[in-house]
Amino acid sequence: MSADTQLLWRPTAVAPGNAIAELVRSRSLLYGEAVYLTEARGSRQVSFRDLEHRVASRIAELDDRAVAADATVGIAVADPLEFAVLFLAVMASGRWVAPLDPSSSPEAIATAVSRLEISLMVSDGGPRVPPDLDWTDAGGDPRPCAPVPIERALEEGTLSPAGMGGAVLASSGTTGAPKVVPVYQGRLLHAARAVATHHRLSPRDTGFNPLPLFHINAEVVGLLASLVAGSNLVLDDRFHRTGFWALMARHGVTWVNAVPAIVSHLADPDSDEAIPPGIRFVRSASAPLPAATLSRFEANTGIPVLETYGMTEAASQIAANPLTGTRKPGSVGLPVGVELRITSDQGPDAPAGEAIEGAPTDCARPGHVEIRGPSVITAYGGNGHRDRFTDDGWLRTGDLGYFDEDGFLYLVGRTDDVINRGGEKVYPRDIEEEILVDPDVAAAAVVGDEDAVLGQVPVAFLVLQNGAHAAHADTVAYIANRVRKHLDATLVRAQQPVAVHVVERLPAGANGKVQRRALRQQRPPTLFSLDCR
Repeated sequence: MSADTQLLWRPTAVAPGNAIAELVRSRSLLYGEAVYLTEARGSRQVSFRDLEHRVASRIAELDDRAVAADATVGIAVADPLEFAVLFLAVMASGRWVAPLDPSSSPEAIATAVSRLEISLMVSDGGPRVPPDLDWTDAGGDPRPCAPVPIERALEEGTLSPAGMGGAVLASSGTTGAPKVVPVYQGRLLHAARAVATHHRLSPRDTGFNPLPLFHINAEVVGLLASLVAGSNLVLDDRFHRTGFWALMARHGVTWVNAVPAIVSHLADPDSDEAIPPGIRFVRSASAPLPAATLSRFEANTGIPVLETYGMTEAASQIAANPLTGTRKPGSVGLPVGVELRITSDQGPDAPAGEAIEGAPTDCARPGHVEIRGPSVITAYGGNGHRDRFTDDGWLRTGDLGYFDEDGFLYLVGRTDDVINRGGEKVYPRDIEEEILVDPDVAAAAVVGDEDAVLGQVPVAFLVLQNGAHAAHADTVAYIANRVRKHLDATLVRAQQPVAVHVVERLPAGANGKVQRRALRQQRPPTLFSLDCR
């Protein structure tokens, strides 16, 4: 019997009743040497049986270091396969895992260690992981860290005493400071099962994930949903446009986990590129997907795109377009695994409110999107932001949206994004969708500018298609003026931007979501500006 096999059955290695540990064990028994994880651009693979051995080995290392049973372990590991094993192992041990961006500066890591009360850091020391991981104390003796009172979770029935632990994450911070979001493993698995069921994942599937693993999307939609389904997941370090379709064919990929920026980059295949016939769908999340981009991608590739909606506080998925039947461009689909309602608009600082009567048939009346369910948190770390929660468990997401007559959800923006132009509410997404109709525009973002008379006015920032920023200045000016004329013809006066700026890139997070706060605070250098005032 090998040393690893002996480790597997150490009583302290895997806690009985721990949901993640039981899932790892059951998939090992069911699927054995079938492949769970594949390195996209290498030869390494991890079978379900390998996973059980590796998880147990990592748990034993934690136990041997006497890391407290409910401590938080930070992982800043660039290698996707090593990250996956560590992510699962820490939770399978009953501890809390805090995934961090491995490219962060030492100062950023130190801030995260303090903010998330990390007891132990695991890093690989560089962009490529060496064979032996570097286990580094984060400072002082390991100490327990319970992000929210454990008793509350027990009362809710979401955890058993043997199934503690989960992930301590940060919200995206798109419009404000990131919040600490502790998500119990039971919530993570509820969301993962909902994703696997909704997308009909099975052992016959091979997913492809180029998204950062320190974000909730890749962790739940990629790692956990594939583990639940018993399917293979191909992990890449990031998105590479060159040779993308050939890579999908080589690995036999059947679905792709993507964000709108990736969909946009893939929407116009080169003439010598062959689209593999076995891809069932591309899933888009993390940011709004322009309807024009979706339509162009589907027309040019023949692959359906499922636009979805999620957030860290819901362990990823909230709504998704169906895999079969009606899909609606511009909509994030129907609720999946959660309850969802639209409440009356009481202002951005109002507490969570009462549901709008007859919301599903109250079309085009934007209100606050609120959610609750087994995957939705009931408190933030440190019990802050209590005004975001109702006594009966609803969480105000900060998003604004409405239902159509079929119950499909449409998002119009974030509460903080709404532009108040002389008393008229202007939603940036309405303007951005019209800008992106232009085939030479790759990305767009609209923010509010201060105005002495109207209070706020919309300003648009455009990124042109690949290479267009290097085109002749007259060409850039022509495209900007063409966009301006289209907006004048299609938008009411309040929605028309007072300025159009062509920039080389928009500030965005690792998941491709535009950082509007950064765009408002520090405008990027412009290639061309058209002032319409």
